[in-house]
Amino acid sequence: MKTMIIYIISAYIMLLVVAYFFSDYLTFFPPRMRYQNRADFLKLTTADGETIFALYLPNKKAKYTILVSHGNAEDLGMVLPFLRAMHDHGFSVFSYDYHGYGLSSGNPTENNAYLDVNAAYAYLTKNLHIAPENIVSYGHSLGGAVALDLAVREPVGGVILQGAFVTAFRVVTRIPIIPFEKYNNLKKITQLKCPLLIIHGTADGIISFWHGQKLYATAHEPKQFYQVENAGHNDVLMVAEEKYWKAFNDFLRVDL
Repeated sequence: MKTMIIYIISAYIMLLVVAYFFSDYLTFFPPRMRYQNRADFLKLTTADGETIFALYLPNKKAKYTILVSHGNAEDLGMVLPFLRAMHDHGFSVFSYDYHGYGLSSGNPTENNAYLDVNAAYAYLTKNLHIAPENIVSYGHSLGGAVALDLAVREPVGGVILQGAFVTAFRVVTRIPIIPFEKYNNLKKITQLKCPLLIIHGTADGIISFWHGQKLYATAHEPKQFYQVENAGHNDVLMVAEEKYWKAFNDFLRVDL
């Protein structure tokens, strides 16, 4: 019995060490680069001096600019069809790559991802002179944590979280067994003061549906929840089709 207790304690200590020192390495999966440098790509400088690549798709008829924080294992080249679809449905769109993704320099970490979205937000407000109330912070999966972090620190017109988790560790453990968290969306969402839309597939096999339900239940009004029946983590738009964009339009008719 004593030996078993020692093994359990040792395993838990090892888990804490891995979670604390190696979680960023285990969290980020930059894909093989899917785009080449072109004239329409922007280069932004982050607060730590790195260069990240970004793309702006303006729409003269749009009231809102969607600031897109994409998911893990994606880069701008991979999400470009989605960005164009969003643009074609009546929005201006701005997206960027994290440290170490695509052509962006540096190493991806939680803190660096926040520096990346800060640089994107600064470009929108200071260079493009877009009013904060006309910026909607959108994030998919891991990008949901980045989009939410921005929205609780800076003024935005709204935030859209798709396939987001309550915390990074609870994607694996479900219950909190580690005395610290990474990407603590559950805590941050209580600080959110702008309108919120949560989108989640009911058959999500990567970030289970209960994550979206828990975030929604914890958030303050005004808030909306759009569950996409039988959709997984990466096929929400394909399953929902035009109903997906209707959810956007319904949400953005909220008094922002």
